[in-house]
Amino acid sequence: MSNLAARVWSGVVLGAIFIAVTIAGGTPFVMFITLIAAIFWVEWTDMKMPGSDDRLQPVGILGLIALAVVILFAPPAAKTLLLLAVLALFAVAAVGLKDRRAIGGFVYAALLLTSLGLLRGDWGFEPGLAAIIFLVAVVWATDIGAYFVGRRVGGPKLAPRVSPNKTISGALGGLASAVAAALLVDALFGVSSFWAAIGLALVLSTLSQAGDLFESWIKRRAGVKDSGRVIPGHGGVMDRVDGLVFAAIGLWFASALRAGIDQPALAFF
Repeated sequence: MSNLAARVWSGVVLGAIFIAVTIAGGTPFVMFITLIAAIFWVEWTDMKMPGSDDRLQPVGILGLIALAVVILFAPPAAKTLLLLAVLALFAVAAVGLKDRRAIGGFVYAALLLTSLGLLRGDWGFEPGLAAIIFLVAVVWATDIGAYFVGRRVGGPKLAPRVSPNKTISGALGGLASAVAAALLVDALFGVSSFWAAIGLALVLSTLSQAGDLFESWIKRRAGVKDSGRVIPGHGGVMDRVDGLVFAAIGLWFASALRAGIDQPALAFF
């Protein structure tokens, strides 16, 4: 099978699975995101960052499973404290193994799981479904717009030392595409207001592009081209969700400030 065919088929299969678990919500969604976060964490440690310790891999996976249990079953009043407790316990383990750099990787994976899991919520929670669809649509539109506008227009580089192929025109194209996608989702599902849809799109698109640049910097520092090879034709999980992580964290944080940690999607959807 050619690389292009593998890329298309793996994209179709993963897309179908993601759509199914997103609609289902609750346990199926959190289990799927836990798997993604665990692979993300393993890829982080496998990139052999200076000073990394592979013994923390199973500790991190257990920590992510513990987070999933908290997200699914902990009462709202205790959820914040329990989430922080899991992060603190991992930090203690990392310091004990003299691998403080791993703390950042675990927090990164943990925030991916926490933000998406809490935004979606249970089956039948329509604001959570709308929030995930809005988030993914904005991030995908950003990637597509940035790619095609950047190739077509070209021009000055955005961050040549980190990612030589990215251009300022591409970044602006990504922002414009994100706004268009946000307005489409708003028309289908409804956001709290027209201006909220535009504002969220601009912020999340910016965060998505920042996440893309951050992962490019991490890979450059580690001396690797791809974070892994788990997805045929695409590379690793980190390569596919780099922008989504930053955007998801941003949407969850802003939403939780307005509507609380347990059902943050109610803030805008």
